[in-house]
Amino acid sequence: MVDTWHEAQGHRLSAAQLHDILRLRTAIFVVEQDCAYQEVDGLDLRPDTIHLWVTDDVGIASYARLLTEPSGHRIGRVMTRRDRRRTGISRMLMARAMTRTTGTPTMLYAQTYLIAYYESLGFQVDGAEFVEDGISHVPMRYP
Repeated sequence: MVDTWHEAQGHRLSAAQLHDILRLRTAIFVVEQDCAYQEVDGLDLRPDTIHLWVTDDVGIASYARLLTEPSGHRIGRVMTRRDRRRTGISRMLMARAMTRTTGTPTMLYAQTYLIAYYESLGFQVDGAEFVEDGISHVPMRYP
């Protein structure tokens, strides 16, 4: 299986790329996590939104979205296809995302069961736990 890495600004995504990204995000965040919410939030096509993903013979294996905000960057929508979890691919994806944010504050909202994973990448809890769309999250910041 050969992995191919991709990166695109929101306004440069092809219709097929956006379709494949939204399809997997919906499969994981809405269906798998049984969380009905408005997954398409209007931020994907912004020119300052960066999409990072890796494909294999099956399709998108892992994905993350990088948003530019007044206070720095926010990494979100981090996901890995079920059959590629625990293979290290998401760690490689996060390393690529972090190279894009060097020198600027970087934050994310981690689902609470993933706190230890993000701490292993250098993130630190930076606020109180909150519930978003029925799922417990915690803000985390990269120092």
